[in-house]
Amino acid sequence: MRASYPMALKKSFAPKLAACFDTRADGITSRPMASEGYPGEGKGGGTIPGTDLPAFELRQPIGAPIPVLIAAPHAGRVYPAALTARMRHPADAALRLEDRHVDSLARGIAEATGAALLVAQAPRAMVDLNRAPDDMDWSMIAGGNAGGARHSLANRRARSGLGVVPRRLAGLGEIWRGTMPRDEFDARIALIHAPYHAALARALERLRDQWGAALLIDLHSMPPLGSPGGRQPAPEFVIGDRFGASCDRGLVSTAFTFLEAQSRVAAHNRPYAGGYVLDRHAAPARGIHALQLEICRSSYLDARFAETSVRASAVIRTVAGLVRALAGEVANLGGARTTPLAAE
Repeated sequence: MRASYPMALKKSFAPKLAACFDTRADGITSRPMASEGYPGEGKGGGTIPGTDLPAFELRQPIGAPIPVLIAAPHAGRVYPAALTARMRHPADAALRLEDRHVDSLARGIAEATGAALLVAQAPRAMVDLNRAPDDMDWSMIAGGNAGGARHSLANRRARSGLGVVPRRLAGLGEIWRGTMPRDEFDARIALIHAPYHAALARALERLRDQWGAALLIDLHSMPPLGSPGGRQPAPEFVIGDRFGASCDRGLVSTAFTFLEAQSRVAAHNRPYAGGYVLDRHAAPARGIHALQLEICRSSYLDARFAETSVRASAVIRTVAGLVRALAGEVANLGGARTTPLAAE
């Protein structure tokens, strides 16, 4: 059942046609994101303002065969027409802001392993689900911050241009034309941000209650990193655990051991240690562990970083193997008497 929200918020946005960007044509097409191909108990949640479409999709396999949930908070690419009309360079900004097609990776990994799956449909341009709801550049709001809310103590990214509503991008400049009404910002938080995190919390608790422990893998993509010192291969993966705060260190060790055995170069916490998602949901003392996994876009996208390449299937196989290895460790942490039934 969807949560109920104040009618004033819903009335602010008449239902309109949404779109996904087709970067091959540098335009937009009128279609929702694909959601087929993964069995289980699936449902949409939240609402994208300006549409009647869900803000995210949650799929939980019957019986929870493994104690792992894969989330893709920056995968959304459903853009209401009113949103793109206010963007200065909508196609370029969308391509830069999205973790482009990481939802395809997440679905493939979940299907191969039996992991639960949470995929954002609302775009990061509208609201960044990996930022605190008060991590906002209030000069973007018409009339400023009338409520007097403070910046997030955990992730003060708004001043750099990448708060809960992104403002600017390096090399592209300002994203938006003009300011945003306060009721529109409130609607984005109430209809997208709040229900997404509520659903994630419930799903993790459900896994923890069944297995004694649960692991969130917050899946992201990153631009290519430079080679450390110019002498070693550049990392293809970055594993973030908030410098040891979000996850049992044995799980981190297992992850690095597995990737090394696959001849995949990985870095730890630098330059990505994890963000608001890990700060909010990780609670190792209560049996809920969380890792952020960044994947280099050159590993699975084409040269424009716009569409998936033939290399994507190999990345899915690698990360699925990693998930299986971690699932067994998580089950042991929870004292489970059964072995995770990860798909092969």
